[in-house]
Amino acid sequence: MTTARTPGHGPLSGVRVVELAGIGPGPFAAMLLADLGADVVRVDRPGGPGLAIDPAHDVTNRNKRSVVVDLKAPDGPEQVLGLAARADILVEGYRPGVAERLGVGPGPCHARNPRLVYGRMTGWGQEGPLAQRAGHDIAYIAPTGTLGMIGRPDEPPAVPANLLGDYAGGSLYLVVGVLAALHHARASGTGQVVDAAIVDGTAHLSTMIHGMLAAGGWQDRRDANLLDGGCPYYGTYETADGRYMAVGALEPQFYAEFLTLLGVGDRAAARKDVTRWGELREEVAARFKSRTRDEWTAVFDGTDACVAPVLSLREAPHHPHLAARGTFTDHGGITQPAPAPRFSATPTSVRTGPARPGADTADVARDWDVPGLLPALRNPQ
Repeated sequence: MTTARTPGHGPLSGVRVVELAGIGPGPFAAMLLADLGADVVRVDRPGGPGLAIDPAHDVTNRNKRSVVVDLKAPDGPEQVLGLAARADILVEGYRPGVAERLGVGPGPCHARNPRLVYGRMTGWGQEGPLAQRAGHDIAYIAPTGTLGMIGRPDEPPAVPANLLGDYAGGSLYLVVGVLAALHHARASGTGQVVDAAIVDGTAHLSTMIHGMLAAGGWQDRRDANLLDGGCPYYGTYETADGRYMAVGALEPQFYAEFLTLLGVGDRAAARKDVTRWGELREEVAARFKSRTRDEWTAVFDGTDACVAPVLSLREAPHHPHLAARGTFTDHGGITQPAPAPRFSATPTSVRTGPARPGADTADVARDWDVPGLLPALRNPQ
């Protein structure tokens, strides 16, 4: 096996991945595979994908390499099939049927490489009444019941950026799926198609809640339950300086420590008495409003009260615990989350900055032995 220009670090070292460029969950899933050590080649399209940011700052393309292929050109599909023949995993995020129309669907890819794991990332899935409809994260999570869980009852559901659908329900399930299928392919010699739909993954994330709902331990409305802000000792509170503290003191011993440090009177009985939650919330809110966020952070520091400051994106890398762990890292002048999770024997790292479209064509053609990527060999004089 040839050695890639960006040598593998992590448990997926030696695994080859083709990413057909898109936006959102597909690129993030491919980044996670790259962070774990896979040799990820991103196939960019001429002109780039829609909603793209400056390639120099798109850190979801870190640890990857890039080639540019025009799949609508006569030789475009053959170039991608040449990569698929050498790959372990291919990831695409087109609407159902588009990859087939472009000539790079599972059929021709598996004809070249029967062991290939073909990962498909969509919002609605490969089949169903909405499979051909456009959408984005918020529209995908809305029908699953998860969006309707978030926020106050007298306000519209709160929008959780695109973290819940695109990345939790989408990217992470795609990665789990392709790695499970890769294990099967290596054991059996047979690849398969992985249909990762954001609606499926996001619904799956709510499994515990559905169990609680069936058992009568969850009300099907916002801000009325233990974990959705309805509970006064599991939520957020404004401080004197207009910032916030987060409280998660669920267990009795943590709840008792929380009340003591907050300076609230004996409210032990209010923990399970839902009829007293309103007055407890008012008392807790008033106490938090009496000091600044940093002052309350100092009060609860080093305790088991399960209270933490709510930080902004720019503040987060400076939190003492996150800084000590190296949860964030700087690479190429960009502060970004470090690869996760961590491995004792095969550590991961940010090896390269964002791949620039087409910058690695020659290296990939050599390392993967796909000479058809090179213009001189595609169009001999």
